[in-house]
Amino acid sequence: MATGALEKNSPEAETVAETNGEGKAIGDPEDVSMEDETEKLQRAAKQIEFYFADSNLPFDRFMWTLYTANPDHWVPISTVASFKRMREFMPLGVEWVAKALRLSSELEVDETNTQVRRTTEIQEPKGQFDRSVYAKGFGDEEYPGIQLELEKYFNKYGKTNAVRMRRIDGTKAFKGSVFVEFADFKSVDDFLNADPKPSWKGEDLLIMTKEAYCDMKIKEKGLTGKAAANRKDLMVTRPRGFNAFQEMAKGDKDKSKGGKDKAKPEIWLEFMGTRLRVHEDNGGSVKIEDVPYVKGSTLKFTGCGGDVSFKDIKQPLQKRFSRVPYIQHDKGNDWGLVGFEKTLSEDEINFVKENIKTLNSNDISWSASEEEEEKTFLVERANFAARTALNRSQGNESSGSRGGRGGRGGRGGRGGRGNRGGNRGGGDRKGRDNNKAASSAAATDDEPKGAKRKRAVEPDGAPDTGVRGQGVPLIQSAKKVRTDGDDATS
Repeated sequence: MATGALEKNSPEAETVAETNGEGKAIGDPEDVSMEDETEKLQRAAKQIEFYFADSNLPFDRFMWTLYTANPDHWVPISTVASFKRMREFMPLGVEWVAKALRLSSELEVDETNTQVRRTTEIQEPKGQFDRSVYAKGFGDEEYPGIQLELEKYFNKYGKTNAVRMRRIDGTKAFKGSVFVEFADFKSVDDFLNADPKPSWKGEDLLIMTKEAYCDMKIKEKGLTGKAAANRKDLMVTRPRGFNAFQEMAKGDKDKSKGGKDKAKPEIWLEFMGTRLRVHEDNGGSVKIEDVPYVKGSTLKFTGCGGDVSFKDIKQPLQKRFSRVPYIQHDKGNDWGLVGFEKTLSEDEINFVKENIKTLNSNDISWSASEEEEEKTFLVERANFAARTALNRSQGNESSGSRGGRGGRGGRGGRGGRGNRGGNRGGGDRKGRDNNKAASSAAATDDEPKGAKRKRAVEPDGAPDTGVRGQGVPLIQSAKKVRTDGDDATS
């Protein structure tokens, strides 16, 4: 396979650090210029050891595909030797790399000197999040060799499994901060409690545990409850979108269900231009890492005085947008979010501002939602759409009733995703809750202002729903909307 074809899918697609376990960063230019042949062989072996390590292999889709392609888990040496950070060794040939791998106690080479595999069974690593720290203060200028410098710097405090340079979505520009996963908790303590305090080129670094960083960002955004939990899940799971252990567990679970469930069709929904698999967990959900980030698809209003009538938002927007937007507002809050089906143009944003200037008799202001707030909001939208899709498919499977098995999630509003403190799915409730979920079809505008509710949400009114056995079903909005104006589809 050509190097160029591998580069996109190889482990180098993520910014990951590898170390030699002795406090040196693999590939440090100074070490390379002075190293002898043995050191060079060891460095090449350590690099490939990282690709097969517990901390990388099960979280790298491409490497896992290579690992599982062969029943005995042999992987072609020529393939791993073609990865970006192995290219300096490529001119030396596969036989030279095989010679390097024979120095490793963690890997073995076959009799033909063309394939490599682990010497032990893979084990799920524990405490990766707890062994990770956040550090900021490395400047926003990226230059050749900075990754190696960072690796060498953090290895002064202990062995690291990974040093990840944080980047801005879209531009991929370096943020000047990193997440570092240490191999043990002692190294974490040594770094956080170092005296003198860790600094970079004479300037003190802002350092904390990764958990403390997550809590800080959640507090800054004013998130609470499920929104806060979703935000933290994003930070924990996003760098590791693929997880082989979860995939294997899912496969074992499917096998244990028996033949009848094996033939059960999957449920899919179309969300923001992406086809998402609906899982039955929590009454209908999607994987966080599968939810697309559509920047600029959310607007935030401020100044409503604690109450909002969805009608005051929907009706003006029907003149321009063919799909009913997704509205979220916590009763008592002075702000809320409105989600659309695509990135809004400047003209569309101006339309919203000009046509909705007051809510609840109060002058309001409109602004773009911040990135992390928007990401969390999109996850909530996708999970609500998943609950709706599952509920409808179950209704179709039983008696064609929209409520299905107890109205799991209903159409939203207070009966479904809206009530954060209650049973989110409602699957174990009987008749009265089924009726309650059905009656809260769209967080009605006729509801008295004094009615008690924790959270109100307005369904998307878009084809974000699914039915078993169908590819991407299109479910019409319960309320017919006018389409005079620009289409706002994804």
